[in-house]
Amino acid sequence: MAKRGGQIEVLNALDKAKTQWYHFTAIIISGMGFFTDAYDLFCITTVTKLLGRIYYYDPTTGKPGSLPPNVSAAVNGVALCGTFAGQLFFGWLGDKLGRKKVYGMTLMTMVISAIASGLSFGHTAKSVMTTLCFFRFWLGFGVGGDYPLSATIMSEYANKRTRGAFVAAVFAMQGFGILTGGAVSIVVAAAFNHAFHRPTFEEDPVLSTAPQADFVWRIILMFGAIPALLTYYWRLKMPETARYTALVAKNTKQAATDMAKVLQVDIEQPSAENQTTTGNDEQFGLFSREFARRHGLHLLGTTTTWFFLDIAFYSNNLFQKDIYTAVGWLPAAKKMNAIHEVYKVARAQSLIALCATVPGYWFTVALIDRIGRFVIQLVGFFFMTVFLFALAIPYYHWRGEKCDSGYCGGQHTAFVIMYSLTFFFANFGPNSTTFIVPAEIFPARLRSTCHGISAAAGKVGAIVGAFGFLYAAQSTHEKETDTGYPTGIGIKKSLLLLAIICAFGFFFTFLVPETKGRSLEEISGENADDDQEEGQQFRTNGYSNNINRTIPL
Repeated sequence: MAKRGGQIEVLNALDKAKTQWYHFTAIIISGMGFFTDAYDLFCITTVTKLLGRIYYYDPTTGKPGSLPPNVSAAVNGVALCGTFAGQLFFGWLGDKLGRKKVYGMTLMTMVISAIASGLSFGHTAKSVMTTLCFFRFWLGFGVGGDYPLSATIMSEYANKRTRGAFVAAVFAMQGFGILTGGAVSIVVAAAFNHAFHRPTFEEDPVLSTAPQADFVWRIILMFGAIPALLTYYWRLKMPETARYTALVAKNTKQAATDMAKVLQVDIEQPSAENQTTTGNDEQFGLFSREFARRHGLHLLGTTTTWFFLDIAFYSNNLFQKDIYTAVGWLPAAKKMNAIHEVYKVARAQSLIALCATVPGYWFTVALIDRIGRFVIQLVGFFFMTVFLFALAIPYYHWRGEKCDSGYCGGQHTAFVIMYSLTFFFANFGPNSTTFIVPAEIFPARLRSTCHGISAAAGKVGAIVGAFGFLYAAQSTHEKETDTGYPTGIGIKKSLLLLAIICAFGFFFTFLVPETKGRSLEEISGENADDDQEEGQQFRTNGYSNNINRTIPL
């Protein structure tokens, strides 16, 4: 085995480096990508009802226009399909070409696609929705690439003492993106409603939708390009991570040079004999028996927990407007004009984001390096399960009985508080940890790929949630379903199903190792000699667990 002194010195310097200004710069540069990701993925929920009113109004129904089932599913879910593809492709590319070379591509894809989404063209509803879905697929493709790259870059820059908080802070920008999506929708809707005020649908079905409403959704979607564009230059200026250069590109000298440019650390330049050392000469691949033996259960744990989490998380996020209407927290659509409905939906979503979503993220940032990833994820899944059961079982008590003004006699405020707590414990829980852990437990040469696979499994769950909940949450009574939809199982049973899914996430969390306070090389086994790696032990979930676990091949 080649001498590894230079490599070890570089990696140890990274792990022991004090928290410096560049760490926070990296958080902002990487985090603005997630800010944009969240804005672009979730702002669509504030305008889907508006799209239905503009393009699918049928005067014979006596109801405000709504997107047909297949169109609604496509508009809400196509970006998630793009995200799935982007996570796999850019995750793999980030390991093959390097994190830096790929990082700018994802951001520019998001910028172009966000602008193009707002410029969706055509003279018919079908053409506008087709072009919108096309551009949102590619928007999701860029968003997907940001998941493995941002997580991997931040984990490889960070020291081992505060790595969890730094990666969590990058992901926490997602909360601000969701909040900003709501805020922009509120401002745009309020301005247009003031300038082009129209009667409610109940008063005048035709005039309730102002022609200028077509600009509202376009402006909201295009705004997502601005924060991404502002950080593009700084992404291009970021050096390649020292861990990738040392462990994958096998150039320890360049790794030390790159790190010295951005971090104040003293490292002796490695001698020539130490410049290309990386530990084991024979490196196992993703589809090898050795990978399955060492990391098979880890990958199973990260993919399944992310899958279960995203079914519940995206179901709640994408269709919370429907849940608010179902329990009477939002007025009936006929009592609002088209633009005012955007305002009402955005205000409700922003309130939840401000009071529950954003605090949940930052609780994770504050506590993850103190109590660990495993505990936070377990507690998060547990309380999501508890609160979803608490909402579902006495659902009709919370909702109340149907009356002329919607639903009367229910406990709507209590329902919304408990519903918001599911968001809090999702973000102070598995929504954050499922993003962090895959960036820590796999070898550097496979880290981005494995994170992309884990995230893609999550997006499969998101797609299941987006498409499945759309149909499942429909009323069991045919006359009460939305136009064009078959009967479903209703909100009550849908919430029960989400609670059971979160319970599955709780139990699969036991496959995920604790990584708090350990170096990335120690966790993945990259800093051990061959004879030591065979018997290496590391702490998993509070008990000693051999990393060489096997799964059936």
